[in-house]
Amino acid sequence: MISVIFDLDGTLVDSEPNYYESGRRTLERHGVPDFTWEQHSRFIGIGTLETLEILKDRYGIPAPVEQLLAEQNAAYLELARTRTEVFPQMRGLVERLYAEGVAMAVASGSSREAIDAVLAGTGLDASLTTVVSAEEVARGKPAPDVFLEAARRLGAEPADCVVVEDAAPGARAAHAAGMGCVVVPYAADIADDPAFASAGLLFRGGQPEFSADAAYAWLSARAASRAARGTV
Repeated sequence: MISVIFDLDGTLVDSEPNYYESGRRTLERHGVPDFTWEQHSRFIGIGTLETLEILKDRYGIPAPVEQLLAEQNAAYLELARTRTEVFPQMRGLVERLYAEGVAMAVASGSSREAIDAVLAGTGLDASLTTVVSAEEVARGKPAPDVFLEAARRLGAEPADCVVVEDAAPGARAAHAAGMGCVVVPYAADIADDPAFASAGLLFRGGQPEFSADAAYAWLSARAASRAARGTV
């Protein structure tokens, strides 16, 4: 079986509401009182630091970006520990892969502290022990750095890895890394994004359509195909 690298936010867990609320609180504290979900949704899939750099410039916020990041992380951690839900079919896929000894990792644009809080709070930390955050690499998504580092830590070749993603920047990063990609769009209305054209498996309806059985079958078929060609 090939190695599987999961994005976290919006893919394994429904954490975007927590990211929106923590970002909204942070911006409000710095004089931006009307940040909407629609505005937030444009940054889904982009790392928190990169998002704050853009918003700091856009709204002319004088505080250092490091301060904004610390404030948002603190607000997010408060919410993440008790209000993060795992998508049930995703949990089922992780548990099935873990039971079969498939090498897995989490590669996320979130801070390491935030990732660890979510994994511990949801119990996913028992199965997903290899973690890479955007803080640990030079460039965040859509650059391939987090996925390449995850593959390195798993001891896997990039071509032997499949990424599970929900957003366009992550899909672009997977493609740039030379990895296969399963896409479960966070919002069904982005399913036609050109970034998803290279996905090996696309659940156009998002999480409501996602099936652990279907994803597992596709992963197994991909692994068998590569093994038959002598590439695994």
